[in-house]
Amino acid sequence: MKKILVKSFVILTVGFLTSCTVSGPLIITDNGNSGKKVGESSFKSYFGFPPFNGDNSIETAAKNGGIKKISTVDAKITGGFFSTKYSTIVTGE
Repeated sequence: MKKILVKSFVILTVGFLTSCTVSGPLIITDNGNSGKKVGESSFKSYFGFPPFNGDNSIETAAKNGGIKKISTVDAKITGGFFSTKYSTIVTGE
């Protein structure tokens, strides 16, 4: 019985401490090639609660990269045991 409990504890601990990242395209425009500028906006939520001032908007990402014509918009979510990071990545000119 003790061995089963120890193995279960180890498996659960390893499972909870690992993280996962998911990313994918949201928008692709016809503003030419992807451009040389990249902008990012992101925020972290802890235990599933986002911050009150969390901003990962496309507008903020474009402003952070100095982009006037957006070519692509990607979303990236990185999850861990205690926190999750939500990012928006914009490329353009």
